[in-house]
Amino acid sequence: MADPIPTIADRVDAEAFLDDRIGQGVKPGLERIAGVLEFMGNPQFGYPIIHIAGTNGKTTVTRLVADILGAHGIRTGTFTSPHLHRLEERFSIDGAPITSDAFTQAVSDIAWFVEEHERRAETGITYFEVTAALAFSLFAEIALDVAIIEVGMGGRWDATNVVDAAVAVVTGIALDHVEYLGETVAEIAAEKAAIIGEGGIVVTGPLPPAAEGAITARVDEMGAKWYRSGDAFSVADETRAVGGWMVDVVGIYTDYTELYLPIHGRHQIDNLATAIATAETFLERALDIDALRDALAATTQPGRIEVVHHRPLVVVDGAHNLQGVEGLASALRDEFPEADWHVVAGMRGERSPGEIFEPLTGLTGHLWATSPDDPGAIDASVVAASAGPVLGCDATVVEDVPAAVAEAMAAAGPEGAVAVVGSLYVAGEARESLIGTGFRPSGVHVRFESVVEDDAEDEDDEPWVDTEDAWAETDDDG
Repeated sequence: MADPIPTIADRVDAEAFLDDRIGQGVKPGLERIAGVLEFMGNPQFGYPIIHIAGTNGKTTVTRLVADILGAHGIRTGTFTSPHLHRLEERFSIDGAPITSDAFTQAVSDIAWFVEEHERRAETGITYFEVTAALAFSLFAEIALDVAIIEVGMGGRWDATNVVDAAVAVVTGIALDHVEYLGETVAEIAAEKAAIIGEGGIVVTGPLPPAAEGAITARVDEMGAKWYRSGDAFSVADETRAVGGWMVDVVGIYTDYTELYLPIHGRHQIDNLATAIATAETFLERALDIDALRDALAATTQPGRIEVVHHRPLVVVDGAHNLQGVEGLASALRDEFPEADWHVVAGMRGERSPGEIFEPLTGLTGHLWATSPDDPGAIDASVVAASAGPVLGCDATVVEDVPAAVAEAMAAAGPEGAVAVVGSLYVAGEARESLIGTGFRPSGVHVRFESVVEDDAEDEDDEPWVDTEDAWAETDDDG
């Protein structure tokens, strides 16, 4: 007798099905994901894919590419991780997260395959592997023109590395996840470059010299065509503007001038150039300048140096490694030069908070050490003891993230400033406490209401929040 199909009656069941696999942890290797996808009929081969790896900037580039292609009439799906608030955020169609009903149905569609493969292979499938399989299956049910898939970690053994990508992208490389990827930039570069397939096309953002050898070796081995930042494309000019940057980009096929990017952080300009080159490469032509400008004007990057309150100023950033915190520190210095920052910081994993937060030295007037609701979180007292002396400031321990944000805002006062940093989990909890869990979907995509219709009236859902409108109405409530 065949084993019964798992019952996925509602969103609670669907999320529980994934949560049951959290205990599997991180398991290098592609045999599990390849096995379950083969069992499902290899849905990942049913549409073109842009595959995006990199230490930082993966999600930003993924969203920018989706918006740029969407503005050109291309129907896109994206898979990113982790999420800020809700699992549905990992799976977007036409620039908007899928609905709760769509998520529930998608889990129901793959649940038997996952469990039956686990029984036959006598091995457990990890949480991330299930989410990747879910994305591939979900996208196969929709008439997509392209799926833009973000690597979870590394590249070589990541569960997404079972695709035949039309374009592979490496946004940049720095030290992170050294316990899994290697202790040097060169070793980490080799792991990320492994997403480059035979005869493939690869786009790379700015790379440190130590990464060049590994990328070159993989390109040569695979006979790939390489479009690299500084050679095939580049940033020609940049000027700080209100709420972002004015940018000129030399693309692969043509130049793009007077682009307004409504995102904070100089490093995001490099991500923009990489996204433009990626979209050009996929389309094999120059972009339409009006469509490109429309896409950038509409793009949002929740949790990435995102202003979520004005009085006091509150900036939320999911930076969780040294390179990411360096980018945040640079943005705080350059774009908010008069601010004296109260920093709310929490972290997860096997990391040294003092080493990671060191770039904020000289910016931080007071540290509010906290801990997200995450089994892998570092205790708030450890964050305070490690980072406080490095930052050279007093530290207050507040275990709960929303409470830490509230106390920091009260201490800062209406004219002060608060920066939240250290983890996307911390950023998500801080963001939710101030503006809720909603996102503003980009308006440049064609909408197919049966897939992405607003289900905000479902009791589990919350409508997206247009924070710009909210700020226009009140200075104090965010």
